[in-house]
Amino acid sequence: MTSTTAADLVVRGPVYTCDAAGSWASAFAVRDGRIAAVGGAADVADLVGPGTEVVEVDDAGAVVPGFVDSHVHPLNGGLERLRCDLSGARTRHDCLETIAEYTRTRPGAGWVRGGGWSFDAFPGGVPDAADLDAIDATRPMAFYNRDHHTLWVNSRAMELAGIDAATPDPVDGRIERRADGSPCGALQEGAMTLVERVLPDLSPDELRAGLLAGQEYLHSLGVTAWQDAKVHERDFGVYADLVARGELSATVVGAMWWDRHAGLDQLAGLTERRAEAARRGLSRFDSVKVMLDGVCENFTAAMLDPYVGSAASADLGTRFFAQDDLERYVVAMDAAGLQVHFHAVGDAAVRQGLDAVAAARSANGDTGRYHHIAHVQVVHPDDLPRFRALRVAVNAQPLWARYEPQMTDLTIPFFAEHRVGWQYPFGDFVRHGAVLAMGSDWPVSTPDPVHQIHVAVNRTPVPVNTAWTPEQGVFFPEQRITLAQALRAFTMGSAFVSGLANTHGSIEVGKTADFAVLDRNPFAGPPADIHRSRVRQTRVAGRTVFEAG
Repeated sequence: MTSTTAADLVVRGPVYTCDAAGSWASAFAVRDGRIAAVGGAADVADLVGPGTEVVEVDDAGAVVPGFVDSHVHPLNGGLERLRCDLSGARTRHDCLETIAEYTRTRPGAGWVRGGGWSFDAFPGGVPDAADLDAIDATRPMAFYNRDHHTLWVNSRAMELAGIDAATPDPVDGRIERRADGSPCGALQEGAMTLVERVLPDLSPDELRAGLLAGQEYLHSLGVTAWQDAKVHERDFGVYADLVARGELSATVVGAMWWDRHAGLDQLAGLTERRAEAARRGLSRFDSVKVMLDGVCENFTAAMLDPYVGSAASADLGTRFFAQDDLERYVVAMDAAGLQVHFHAVGDAAVRQGLDAVAAARSANGDTGRYHHIAHVQVVHPDDLPRFRALRVAVNAQPLWARYEPQMTDLTIPFFAEHRVGWQYPFGDFVRHGAVLAMGSDWPVSTPDPVHQIHVAVNRTPVPVNTAWTPEQGVFFPEQRITLAQALRAFTMGSAFVSGLANTHGSIEVGKTADFAVLDRNPFAGPPADIHRSRVRQTRVAGRTVFEAG
């Protein structure tokens, strides 16, 4: 055997390839960062040379393709890990205790920033500036909630932003107010920009550290490629900087931000940025993120039927676009060869997105390009078959399809009874033949694909701290999907919608050697144990980027 025929790496053990047939293998070989052979031990035996690294995975574990997250915010997630991280806070007391400790250990006069809090931690789902003022009334504070649709600020931050009782609500947002009309410190949707415009810019070093922290965390969970769901010009520069430094190990597809106030004038700039990304060595920046509505918990998700149970919320939510405008934009983006990555939570927003793609198909013909709709929390049954018919992929965030306080206390009570079961219809999507991709939306929720897959299969929470019991209920069990379907969605499905299907998403000859080694084979036990699998090692193009200690 010559050195030119020997593999750089041979992996032996249970290998779930995620190919179209859902095949298992017992070995594969890697040469020059790509899969050179897949099969049994005999198929790779001749590829083992003196310099070949051999990895043995025991029978209890499993090798899977590197996960592809189709909707994630690594820079924001990484920054939150470096700031005041409230993602582990379960109660109002927990939030305030964490903020107080963070503030105490970082004295000074600058902003205190962080995020990750949940609506269900606060009575009525709305936090108050007074709680933050009690910690420090002199330093401005700003904390995003976990879905980044609400910003909680103190009085000093509102003073700097010029927010008072006379400040009107913006057309695309809401300032939460106390009974006397004064702003309470919770800013919904477009109202967040009132404070965001006075936040100090982050330095290049801070941004680089944030993205590297995000990449490191995602790699630790087996994620090797992703679609960044909100890339501003600032973020584009951070990615390009990491490429130039040789520090970006993941494969990244960028969804460039569509400013809903700028109209078609911004299209030329987006197409130029796509070309610049290619020139600067970035993978693909050819998707555009279009926000159609908000979220259910603050009544800004756009609905076909009104919210119920609260006089203050008895409306149809918020649509960020008139339909005629949206269709003009989507037709133009489609004609320019750009993929549209919609945010749509309510059933009216989902229908808006589908109707806009239908207009693009009518105007431009079928280009063969899939657009995709993220979140799809509430979907009218009439729209289920339209995804396949219009070649629109489902970009699901499965962790949310479960009973938990935000669902039981802040969502279900405000839906008409017949609409509650229209939420997260993954099983119906599969039965209707839709392309299913999966993403985490981190830092909105955990980026752990194993936990996301657990919920997609079980429709129950991942047991954390306290065990789930059957009495807590299964969230519409008819919408459960199989482990094979969920795993494929988080690999090949996400690779497909990200334009990476020829290089990522499965362990097949010729593809990039991205894979994760799990300590437990999730297929070997009952579905309730899927969450117990942990990533032991992650490789990108055959190179180790994470090793469990």
